[in-house]
Amino acid sequence: MEISVFDMFKIGIGPSSSHTVGPMRAARRFAERLKEDGFFDRVAQVRVELFGSLGFTGKGHGSDLAVILGLEGELPDLIDPDVIPTRVASVTANAQLRLLGERPVAFPTEAIVFHRREKLPLHSNGMRFTALDSSGAQLCQRVYYSVGGGFVVNDQGHPDAGVERPQSRPAPYPFNTGEELLVQCTTHGLSISTLMWANECAQRPEAEVRGGLSRIAQAMEACIRRGCEREGILPGGLKVKRRAASLYRRLRAAGHGAADPLVIIDWVNLWALAVNEENAAQGRVVTAPTNGAAGIIPAVMEYYRRYVPNADDDGVRRFLLTAAAIGILYKKNASISGAEVGCQGEVGVACSMAAGALTEVMGGTPEQVENAAEIGMEHNLGLTCDPIGGLVQVPCIERNAMGSVKAINAARLALSGDGKHKVSLDKVIATMRQTGADMSTKYKETARGGLAVNIIEC
Repeated sequence: MEISVFDMFKIGIGPSSSHTVGPMRAARRFAERLKEDGFFDRVAQVRVELFGSLGFTGKGHGSDLAVILGLEGELPDLIDPDVIPTRVASVTANAQLRLLGERPVAFPTEAIVFHRREKLPLHSNGMRFTALDSSGAQLCQRVYYSVGGGFVVNDQGHPDAGVERPQSRPAPYPFNTGEELLVQCTTHGLSISTLMWANECAQRPEAEVRGGLSRIAQAMEACIRRGCEREGILPGGLKVKRRAASLYRRLRAAGHGAADPLVIIDWVNLWALAVNEENAAQGRVVTAPTNGAAGIIPAVMEYYRRYVPNADDDGVRRFLLTAAAIGILYKKNASISGAEVGCQGEVGVACSMAAGALTEVMGGTPEQVENAAEIGMEHNLGLTCDPIGGLVQVPCIERNAMGSVKAINAARLALSGDGKHKVSLDKVIATMRQTGADMSTKYKETARGGLAVNIIEC
């Protein structure tokens, strides 16, 4: 199955694509399978076990809340984030949930088990769901993995039956590597965004592709707007204060044409902070390609809108298509999971995607786009994932601001050259994968290394 731009960008909720969005989708799918397989009317209780990184940091990432809502039939792109606390409190108080919103089943607090020292074989983010009948006998058990960016696979490593898209026409310009992507562009005289547009329209009608890209862009804009308006303390116990609203007021008072020549960086920082504060507060965000790195692409896209001459809606669509093409290369050839390769697979990939996308809409050639994407990752290699308290707050929020500025600089460096460079994007993706494999597990979203153990939480 071809990976789509709508796989790389998913509208959902915070704080984590792999620990919140993925578990909600997996729980919903498990409940659907109970109905499809004829067990639904016999289920009296459900038990959920979270393993590996989900066991270590699932509490801080809201994995338990996501599982409850998914079992009740909710999806991350449709649920109203404001109703989550009330819904979960009701389940906790009554020790009962409604499976797919229909069947009441027992769900006491101990129904969710966090296995901090045990990992399932295929991936660090493993989940095991078990349905029991009224006598306590097992009816059905299934294993799912949340493999980053909201992607969920079964115990065979494949998308679960029933969630795949209907059969579509083969992509007219298939690619699996950066080199293949450049060859397709050269052979057919296409930009990367035009190539991606043709591939997407083989899967969906043009109007659906155009409308879907507009919804993604609007959701990103709305997230920036909300983040610039909301103040207070982020949930989770670290007592991290939201900063975007006060920074927004200060920058508005100074104006975009302030005397400080680096004020543009302040605006880019603001947009990234605004998104990731919303994410940390379990607000509506776009997985891009993950929630932990959700602020980089919106911030760089807003930079394009505000500061690049002749920016328009078509440019925004081309930006998203190009970013997705680059993200697909990482998804196919490495990983976008912090639990698998560290934060280089989240902030590093988002920086690479944003750098290439900005290069394209600023008039760069496919070779310059590939160069920018390579620069964006090369200087994020080895980036660890060590969130304090298992929360997507410190260092994650500021790290998105740093990644956004780095992406803009990578684009400028690429545009100053002719696209020829020593290290290819394919080589840097392979290096990222190898670096992630060599990285100690404690630096891969377990809250057991780095800042997570050197900073007192309270």
